[in-house]
Amino acid sequence: MNIKVVRGNPTPEELAAALAVVRARAAAAATLPSGAEGPRDAWSDPSRIASARVPRPGPASWTRTYWPA
Repeated sequence: MNIKVVRGNPTPEELAAALAVVRARAAAAATLPSGAEGPRDAWSDPSRIASARVPRPGPASWTRTYWPA
């Protein structure tokens, strides 16, 4: 595994931390059975958006809209 620093001047500790994260992710991906997905990221989970209540327009909702003249 090769890692190339493209920009900046990281300290040896920062490089060690970045390498530890990359190796841990690679090891976790290698242990998954073929065709299986990894854990879902919370930001990409569509249920995060769907769980919020969608506001419903009320009788006077048109008064809260703004249309520039």
